[in-house]
Amino acid sequence: MKLARKEIKRQLIEWNLAWERHDLDKVMALFHDDIFFENWTGAYIKGKKALKNAWENWFNNHGNFRFLEEEIFIDEHLQKVLYRWVLEWPSTEPGFEDKLEIRKGVDVIHFQDGKIINKLTYTKTAVEIDDKRLLLHL
Repeated sequence: MKLARKEIKRQLIEWNLAWERHDLDKVMALFHDDIFFENWTGAYIKGKKALKNAWENWFNNHGNFRFLEEEIFIDEHLQKVLYRWVLEWPSTEPGFEDKLEIRKGVDVIHFQDGKIINKLTYTKTAVEIDDKRLLLHL
C-alpha cells in the first residue's frame, strides 16, 4: 500500500501533534511493527515494541520538550521523507541544566505499507543555549 503525498503529509501532521502532546501511544501508531530506528549517536533499535520501551523513559523524564518542523520534503513515488526539525527542551549539558536547549536535526523517513519502517536521525553536534553555541558532550 502506497500513500499519496497528501496522505503522507496528513500523517506527519498528526504525528507532530502527538509529539507536541507527549502522547507516546499516538507517536508509535505511525510506526510499522518492523521499524528500524537509528538515533544521532548511531545506536539503533529494531521493532515497534522495543522502540516504545526505549522511548518511555525519555517521554516520562523529559516531558517539557517540543519538536518544531522547519522543512519537509516528500517523495511520494519512493515513499520517503526528509524532515528538518528543531528540538527545544531543558538542557542536560553540564552547567546549563534545565536551561532551554535548541538542537537542530533531520530525519530520513521511509514508509512501507502506510507506516514508517525506517527512521534515521541526524543532528548537529552543537546546541544553542543562552544564545551560545556549545559542542555536545558525546
